Amino acid sequence: MKAVARRRDGYTHDVEIEGGHSIVIDEPGSAGGNDEGPSPTRTVAAALAACTAITCEMYAARKGWELGDVEVEVDAQSGENGTIAGCTVTVSVPEPLDPEQQRRLLVIAGKCPVHRALAGTTPIEISDRIECPTPEG
Repeated sequence: MKAVARRRDGYTHDVEIEGGHSIVIDEPGSAGGNDEGPSPTRTVAAALAACTAITCEMYAARKGWELGDVEVEVDAQSGENGTIAGCTVTVSVPEPLDPEQQRRLLVIAGKCPVHRALAGTTPIEISDRIECPTPEG
C-alpha cells in the first residue's frame, strides 16, 4: 500500500492513498497551518480508533457475536515536538457481553494492525536517498 503527500499551501497537504482515496492533512492555525484537515498525529489517533473498531467488529462477526454500534475512543497524550507520548483506547459496545467475551475482545483490540505498528512491531525504514532534480551549475 502506498500514500503520497503533495503540498497544497503552507503545511496543507493533499494525501493520495492507494485505492483511489484522498484526505487533506494540515496543522492547526496555532502551529502555522491553515487548519484545513487534521494534523498528522491526530490522523494517527483517528486511524487507531477506526482500526481498533474494525478489528473488534471483524472478530465478533467471526464468532457470531452481536456488538451493536461499536465506538472506540482514543485519547492520545501529546509528547515533545508534536509527538504522541501514549494513547488510551476505550472500546464501548451497546450489547451485553459475558466476562470471557469482554476479555477476548480487549485482547483482540490490542492486535489491530495500527496498534501493532505504533507499539513498535512494524519496522519503518527511511530511504537513504532523496528524489530531486540535480542542481544546474
